[in-house]
Amino acid sequence: MKSPAALLTLTLLTSSLFAQTEDPERARNLAATCANCHGTDGRPVAGSGIDPLAGIEKRLSLQKLADFKSGVRPGTIMPQIAKGYTDEQLELIAAYFAAQK
Repeated sequence: MKSPAALLTLTLLTSSLFAQTEDPERARNLAATCANCHGTDGRPVAGSGIDPLAGIEKRLSLQKLADFKSGVRPGTIMPQIAKGYTDEQLELIAAYFAAQK
């Protein structure tokens, strides 16, 4: 009797792993971590000296982030922040900001 119940439990657990879908808000949530410096939706306070992120082409943002992550581009905090994200997460962040107008 235990064998069919164990098999059913294993089947349900395995199928639930495949049933999980990507969070549609994941990119926005990741990008929200940039708001402290770069402003809400990538629009910093005027005159702050912080680069805006909104509307920047995805390819350009990804290159800057990759340069920070690899250490090619110097910075005060951005190299450490970029190293904390996977390449996939950085791509989501860059795409999110590229879509902001």
